[in-house]
Amino acid sequence: MDKKLFVISGCSGVGKGTVLKEFMARNSQDFILSVSCTTRAPREGEVDGVNYFFLTKEQFLKNIEEDKFLEHAQFAGNHYGTKKKYIRQKFEEGYNIILEIETQGALQVKEKMPEAVLIFIAPPGVDTETGDISGGVIELDKRLRGRHTEDDETIKRRLAEAKVELERSKKYDYVVINDDLERAISEVESITQKELSKNA
Repeated sequence: MDKKLFVISGCSGVGKGTVLKEFMARNSQDFILSVSCTTRAPREGEVDGVNYFFLTKEQFLKNIEEDKFLEHAQFAGNHYGTKKKYIRQKFEEGYNIILEIETQGALQVKEKMPEAVLIFIAPPGVDTETGDISGGVIELDKRLRGRHTEDDETIKRRLAEAKVELERSKKYDYVVINDDLERAISEVESITQKELSKNA
C-alpha cells in the first residue's frame, strides 16, 4: 500500500496542537510526525533531529539553492522547511506522514505533491459550505482575548494572519471545525482512513 502525506494547518489559538497530539497518541503505529528544518535557535529541552533539524542560515539557503526542500517559508526572521529526502525516507520506512505547517508551505506542498492531503483546523463560526470566514475571525478574537496572554497589538496581528490563513484554507482538501475536541479528532481520523483506503 502506498503511503500518504497529510498536511495539517490551522490558525493560532484554534487548538490544532491539541487535536494533533491526541490524534498521534491514538494512531502512532501508522503515522509519524514530520520533523522540519529551522534556522531558529533551539529552545530549552529541544533536541536536534527530534523537535527540528537546526540549520545555520547559510546551510538553509544552500538547501534552497539546491532545491532540497518540498516547502519552505520565512517567519519572524527565521526560515522553516521540509526536506524532500526526509519525506521519501519515511515513506520507505513504511510510515504515513503528518506534516504540521502553516498555509503558505502547505500550498507549496500541494503544488509539488498533488497527492498530499491538506487538512485545515478551523475555529467555530467558519461556514464550510459558503466559505464565509467572518464568524471564525470573531471566535478567534474571543479566544485570544480570553487567554489574557497577549496585548492588543499582538492580537490584531494574529487576527490579520488568521484572515489570510482562513482564505487560503479554501484551497485545502478538508476543513475540520474544532468546536468540540473529541469530534475534531474523530473527523481527522475518518479523513485519514478514507484517504488511505483509496490506496488500499
